[in-house]
Amino acid sequence: MRRRCGFVVAFILASLAAFDASALERRVAFVIGNSDYREISALKNPAKDVVAVSDMFRQAGFEVFVASNLTKLQFEDQFRNYLAAVDGADIAVLYYSGHGFQIGGENFLIPVDASLKQPADVEVQAIKLNDVLQQMRSKSKIQVIILDACRNNPFPRKDYWLRDQLVVASGTGLAQVRSSLNTLIAFATAPGAVAYDGAGDLSPFSSAFARRALAPNQEIHTVMSAVRRDVVEATKGLQVPWENSSLIDDVVLMRRSSRPSLPPVLEKVVLSGAGPIDLDLAEPVEIDGGTITVSIERPPTLGRLMLDGKVVKAGEQIQGKDLPRLQMDVPKGAGETEEMDMLAYAARDNWGGEARGMLVFRIKSGEGPQGEQVMASLEAEQKQQVLERGIHITGAAEAIENREIDVPVGVGPIPLKLNFPTQDPAVSLKVASYPATGTLSLPDRILSPDSSLMADEVDRLRYEPQIGAGKTVEVAFEIRAGSAASKPATMKLSPTVDPCDSAAGEPLDLQGVVPGLLPNEIGADAVKLCEAAVKAYPDVARFRYELGRALLAAGKVDLARKAIQQAADRGHVRAVFELGYLFATGTGVAVDRKQANTFYAAAADKGDPYGMTSWGRALFNGYGVERDTARGLDLLLKAAAMGHTYAMNDLGAIFTEGRNGVTADQARAVAFLEAGVQRQDMYSMNLLARNYLSGAGVEKNPKTALALFQKATELGQPYAPGNLARMYRDGVGVERNPAEAQGLFEMAAMRGDPSSAFDRAVLEMEKGEKADQATAVRFLAFAAALDTRNELPGAQRNLANFGTKVKTTALKQLRQELRSKVPASGSLDSQLVGAARRVWEEANPRRDVF
Repeated sequence: MRRRCGFVVAFILASLAAFDASALERRVAFVIGNSDYREISALKNPAKDVVAVSDMFRQAGFEVFVASNLTKLQFEDQFRNYLAAVDGADIAVLYYSGHGFQIGGENFLIPVDASLKQPADVEVQAIKLNDVLQQMRSKSKIQVIILDACRNNPFPRKDYWLRDQLVVASGTGLAQVRSSLNTLIAFATAPGAVAYDGAGDLSPFSSAFARRALAPNQEIHTVMSAVRRDVVEATKGLQVPWENSSLIDDVVLMRRSSRPSLPPVLEKVVLSGAGPIDLDLAEPVEIDGGTITVSIERPPTLGRLMLDGKVVKAGEQIQGKDLPRLQMDVPKGAGETEEMDMLAYAARDNWGGEARGMLVFRIKSGEGPQGEQVMASLEAEQKQQVLERGIHITGAAEAIENREIDVPVGVGPIPLKLNFPTQDPAVSLKVASYPATGTLSLPDRILSPDSSLMADEVDRLRYEPQIGAGKTVEVAFEIRAGSAASKPATMKLSPTVDPCDSAAGEPLDLQGVVPGLLPNEIGADAVKLCEAAVKAYPDVARFRYELGRALLAAGKVDLARKAIQQAADRGHVRAVFELGYLFATGTGVAVDRKQANTFYAAAADKGDPYGMTSWGRALFNGYGVERDTARGLDLLLKAAAMGHTYAMNDLGAIFTEGRNGVTADQARAVAFLEAGVQRQDMYSMNLLARNYLSGAGVEKNPKTALALFQKATELGQPYAPGNLARMYRDGVGVERNPAEAQGLFEMAAMRGDPSSAFDRAVLEMEKGEKADQATAVRFLAFAAALDTRNELPGAQRNLANFGTKVKTTALKQLRQELRSKVPASGSLDSQLVGAARRVWEEANPRRDVF
């Protein structure tokens, strides 16, 4: 029989290690292995490297994003998800194994679909390492980039565009990188040298890193020194790993500061003369995995400590798993009057953690009828204890087995609320199968695949789904208690996206969790859904921003601006950009380009693709700021590299026309437009179709142009219907069809295209005596109303040529379409233009719908 004993608790408390706050560090790793290249030589080992290295980071308690054989688009998607997870992290790690090379001192990582046949391809097909580093730097305290990518340049072409000049690529290795403060960049080999794929299952570098990084409590420079020694030895000096470091904080990958978990001080009745008595000590639990050894610090003095029939002496070590088999043998004659004795022991783990345990004995005589009675009582209690332990294990397994729990994404760790039925200190749970994605944690530590937790910790168990991972994951435990048989238990955790994210999330939001919707795609129920999300998660700034988007789409501009400002104040970067957009467009505030640029610049500094595009556009063109063409172009290129098609379209226009000293290059323009089309951007489709129609940068192909215009029209692009209409009007690439052209011009006009409105009016006027002059006037009024840049002076001139009667008829028709009356003031022409503008605005309540 054992009881808790309070009078020696101080002995145990003195040995407890202080809690290490660093265990709560948020650490996120993105591990990429590219092997199966489509256009160049495949690499044997990266796909295997990624398994070993990602397992290592999981063991170390990182949240791990893992990817193999990424295309450029897949990299963009997964990198954005990774950046959302890295936001506010203590340590952000990128590990890349695959092809990589340098151009003009800039390093590039190569997706598996890269061909790099044309000079502009590197800008749209490869991944610039410095862009990756800047994004990580804007979101995390410490950045670690590890590159097993220093291989020969595998592409036959040697000259590529780099910003504003053609640069020759280096034949071998990667270039040295200047790291900013608190950054470490490790290379598999020295700058300019070549790393080897290796003859084994892993590359020499990845093999050494995956092994050496598991060393507990080793600072990363020590780890990399050990890796360097291993690689030099494995390659006979042909490959020497290298790193650039500006770290000012210690970085420990495999941090271990825990100690074995032991039951509280216990009391045990032992009979003399009854032979070896089981002590029923629980096996020590190592919460971080690994093995435990037990050292006998003070054996009992009134009897012998036994293990499997052999005496265990003071100072002797046994395995932690053997502790439940310890027995005590007290000789006859002891305990005639009850005596006290004790056993003190220390449990030590692989990481240097230590805990001390104690068992207090009450020695009683086992002889005579009284001894037999005590023995019978002890045996009954022991059987009862075994029965209770079995019940505890069974109940614990039932509390977990077949549970299916929905867990929201992007709101932090969520308590699983398992209502665990026991807090028996002998009951522990060993992680048998860690979730494939996401992170298990307790409030004081991150769990790894080898972790264990005690029964009284289970109700504090939490799970945080990985952003971008929508599949249900399984978590399995082995439930143990002393010498009783263990039981397995498995539960399922399903990531769920909040309805607000689904209804009003925005594309390319680096703090978002969904692909997102354009403004015109936001539904009427979004406001209600996002109000509920803000109420449920008041500290999640993303929901306040999405509420602002929903309110803006609903026309509630003042409330929208307030919600967006609150989101910006709480650190949501896209909200900062949106404030700039409100000032740039005069939405709810007076137009103020300088104030808009202040917000755009702040968002760009935080890596927001929308912010980089708008601030880059302002700098390149001198909108509200002194022109800085080089810096503006660089920002547009960075935004395009993050997958922002608006930047791609701007670059397409710049390289098509040759603006502000940037050389015109039609092929370079086409490369960006094709990248936009690949991302299903309707503006890119419209622009690229024009290139195919004219033969600018590509071989002239009206059929391809027609297909692109049609797809852009279906997606809602405002100018594509007009371009398609001109093909039908003029019979270019299709049979001439004025009726089809007429309908398409009207569609484009109602989408906000002034040129199509003008062409529709001209089409009507060309009918001669059959023309409906009121229709012609109507569309001339639309052309003038929508011509905000004063690019169609002919609209006003032609409108002036019509008689009063026709204009009056057209004005009456327009006013009948309005939901509210327009005061009749000014000239007839100005009334027509004003009415047309109101008709369009009522049909399209937001100017930025497209």
